[in-house]
Amino acid sequence: MSQNIHDYIVNTQQQEWHPLVEKGIHYEGVFVKSLRFDTESQRSTTILLKFQPGTSYPYHNHPAGEELFILEGEAIIEGASLKAGDYLYTPPSFKHAVRTETGCTILFIVPEEVEIL
Repeated sequence: MSQNIHDYIVNTQQQEWHPLVEKGIHYEGVFVKSLRFDTESQRSTTILLKFQPGTSYPYHNHPAGEELFILEGEAIIEGASLKAGDYLYTPPSFKHAVRTETGCTILFIVPEEVEIL
């Protein structure tokens, strides 16, 4: 393990947004930046997601739970309106969809891959 702090800094301003594609499915209007990639599981566990206005992510399960923080805009999850500055922890096996009317940017921490239902 490196002891050089620079090996762990991600300059998100220098990263491009990439379309969200999972298991061959392209989620129109949803974009991603990886902040932390876990080499053992071969997936990003900490990400930024940007939703364009009027987009959604389908109903899904979080086997190991998740944490999210709304950076910009508004997200609607299970009828709750989350706005910039709001934090949400969902416990393992929590199921929900995500949608936005205004667009939003969210910091996500997802220890295990989601399961689309």
